[in-house]
Amino acid sequence: MSPAQRTVRAALAATAVVAMVGTLPQPIAAADPVPPNASDALKRYNELSTQAEKLNEEHLRAQEDLKVKQGELDRANGDLALANEAIKVLQRDVDMLTEASFEGARFNQLSALLVSDSQQDFLNRTSALGVLAGSNAEAIGKLGEAVAQAEDAQERATTATNDATKLVDDIAKRKTALDEQVGEAREQYRSLSASEKAALNDSGDLGKITVPAGTAGKALEFALAQRGKPYVFGSNGPDSWDCSSLMQAAYRSAGVSIPRTTYGQATIGRSVSRSEVKAGDLIIYYSSQSHVSMAIDGIRAVHASTEGVPVKIQDIDSIGPISVIRRVEG
Repeated sequence: MSPAQRTVRAALAATAVVAMVGTLPQPIAAADPVPPNASDALKRYNELSTQAEKLNEEHLRAQEDLKVKQGELDRANGDLALANEAIKVLQRDVDMLTEASFEGARFNQLSALLVSDSQQDFLNRTSALGVLAGSNAEAIGKLGEAVAQAEDAQERATTATNDATKLVDDIAKRKTALDEQVGEAREQYRSLSASEKAALNDSGDLGKITVPAGTAGKALEFALAQRGKPYVFGSNGPDSWDCSSLMQAAYRSAGVSIPRTTYGQATIGRSVSRSEVKAGDLIIYYSSQSHVSMAIDGIRAVHASTEGVPVKIQDIDSIGPISVIRRVEG
């Protein structure tokens, strides 16, 4: 394994460890526009949180891109190993056939005629020589194909390694920017008044809500069951969530796999208009597509919002400017 490939694998391992032990910065994201009469501190906090959530989703997307590149690298290395093995076998066949051509007579009818005892023997020898020559030509052709496949696999492996190495550097830079943004937003949160913090921490409607049958209903039932749990930056549950991990887990509980990031979730299923919204639809917010909620009906949605705000129900349009609405199934 090359040093670059070891760097890529080490980065993937570090990413997995971060996900398991929860060492990423603490909860920051922003989905809720502040009320008109909000304090300057709360307005500033909302701005900082919105920026932090965008960086969070970009960081997650870069990690997913790295996994894709690692998969490409693994496939290319696998193809390269198979091609190299084929080259060994075919080279042996070519060597054996070439050696046979020199041990016997040269591949021409004159040599066959000179050593033949009869006309039939001549025909037999000619036929055998023809088969041997054809086999040798075929083996050489296959060897050439195997070499070309090996060269292609090597080129793909090199490209994937270079791309993944660049992504490792990109992830490190994004993580640094993310940490700085989170730190600034968390500092701003500490400056909020007790009443503002209490308002943010309100869990809202925790009452029973009837969900429709089917996949969307099962996903919605899961999301609603998470109400009151905290938002934790980069969390994948089950005790805390960020916005996109909650949506992913909800649909996973219904037997449907969807992407981890809001960017990926903004491309699945089919697009529906605001007037068509129904239970289970994913509502992606902001021009940056950095926040997501799940529709309960045409008015309300459930989502993981921001630091100090538990998973809760809010009016769809109060969460933020809508970018796109996706129906996962149906």
